[in-house]
Amino acid sequence: MTNTPLSKVMQEIGKRARAAAAQLALASAEAKNQALHAMASSIRAHKDQILTANAKDMEAGNAKGLASAMLDRLLLNDDRIEAMANGIEAIAAFKDPIGDVMAEWTVPSGLKISRVRVPLGVIGIIYESRPNVTADAGALCLKAGNAAILRGGSESFHSSGAIHACLVEGLKAAGLPEAAIQLVPTTDREAVGVLLRDMGAFVDVIIPRGGRSLIERVQTDARVPVMGHLEGICHIYIHEKADLEKAIAVTVNAKLRRPGICGAAETLLIDEAALGSHLGPILDALIEGGCEIRGDEEICALEPRAKPATEDDWYTEYLDKIISVKTVSGIEEAMDHIRAYGSGHTESILTEDEGAAHTFLAKVDSAIVMHNASTQFADGGEFGMGAEIGIATGKLHARGPVGAAELTSYKYQVRGNGTTRP
Repeated sequence: MTNTPLSKVMQEIGKRARAAAAQLALASAEAKNQALHAMASSIRAHKDQILTANAKDMEAGNAKGLASAMLDRLLLNDDRIEAMANGIEAIAAFKDPIGDVMAEWTVPSGLKISRVRVPLGVIGIIYESRPNVTADAGALCLKAGNAAILRGGSESFHSSGAIHACLVEGLKAAGLPEAAIQLVPTTDREAVGVLLRDMGAFVDVIIPRGGRSLIERVQTDARVPVMGHLEGICHIYIHEKADLEKAIAVTVNAKLRRPGICGAAETLLIDEAALGSHLGPILDALIEGGCEIRGDEEICALEPRAKPATEDDWYTEYLDKIISVKTVSGIEEAMDHIRAYGSGHTESILTEDEGAAHTFLAKVDSAIVMHNASTQFADGGEFGMGAEIGIATGKLHARGPVGAAELTSYKYQVRGNGTTRP
C-alpha cells in the first residue's frame, strides 16, 4: 500500500465495490459460473505460489508463538488447496439464487405479486486466520451477485493475497469487474475500524468470522447491519440410552477431528445413569487422543486424570484439545445447561430413544441441532451448500451455514393492468 491515508484507500475500495455490485446484479448466471470455474483453475495452477505464501505466514505464526490450533487453521497443503478449488466448483454447480421466485400470488384487485431474490449489494467480510475463507467468501458473494470487501487476519496476509490474485484472474477471464472481490491491502487494524464506522455509503452488511473479541468489536462499532457469527461453544449430550460405540466414535470425532474449527465440541454432558457404562470408555478414547479433561466434582471423582473445571470453562471455546465434562440428571438439565452456557451454534444428542431425540431437537434453540451425529458436520459444504462464509448464530436474516442463498435479500415485483386502488 502507498502512503495514501488509510481512510482514503478504504473509501476508494468502497466506491469500486459499489460500482461492481451494480454490474454484478445484472450479470448472467453463465458469466458468474465461468468466473468461478476460472478461479478454481487458477488456484490449482498457482498452487506453488499459494504454498510459498503460506510458508511465510506459517513461519511468522510460529515465531509469534501461535497456538497449535491456530496454526492448524492457518496451514495450507495440497489437499486443502484442492478442497478450496473443489468448493468453488461446487458453488458454481448450484442453481443461481438471483431472480429466483420465492413465492407468487394474485390478490383480489387483480395484481400479480412475486417475491424475487436479489443481491444484498456490497458485503464486508472480516475474518481471522483461515486463508481458505478468502476463496469461500469471494466465491459465495459472487454467486449471489454481491461485491465483496475482504479483510483477512494479519496471520494469513500472504496466503490470502495469493488466493485473492487467483480470484481476480477468474473475474477477468469472465469479463466481470475485478473490483467485485477486493482484499484490504494492509494488516493495519484501523482498516477494520474504517470499514465498520465510515463505509456506510458503500457497504450493505458486515459479516465477521472469528473469536469473541472480533465479534464484540464488530457489534459495538459497526454502523451497518451485521450478520452475527458468535463463538462455537458446541455441546455433545450423552443420553442414558446412547449406544456406547456410537457415543465413543461421535464424541472423539466431534472434539478431535479438527479441534480448531467452530464446530468442534467444547463441552460433554453425560447422564448420571450413563456414568458407569459410558464415561470411562469415552474419556479413555479422548485422553488417548491427547485431549485434556476438565470435569465437575463427580467427573473428577471418577476420573483421576481430569482437572477440576471452573465456572469459566462452561463458557469457553477452547479451539484446542481440551473439553469440559459435566454430569446431568437427565435431558432437562442438559438443555438447561446448553441454554445457560451455549452460544447458539451446534448441539448434538446421542441416544437410541427417539422420544428423547425429538424433545432435544424441538426444544434446544441453537442454529444447528443434531441427533447421533458429530458437531463437526456444522459446515455449509457438508450441508450440501458448496461452501459457507460462516455459521450465523443470530436469528435475523440468516441462521446456520451462510451459503449463497443466505447472501440475498428479496424484492416484490407487482404486475397490474392499469389497476387503480379504490
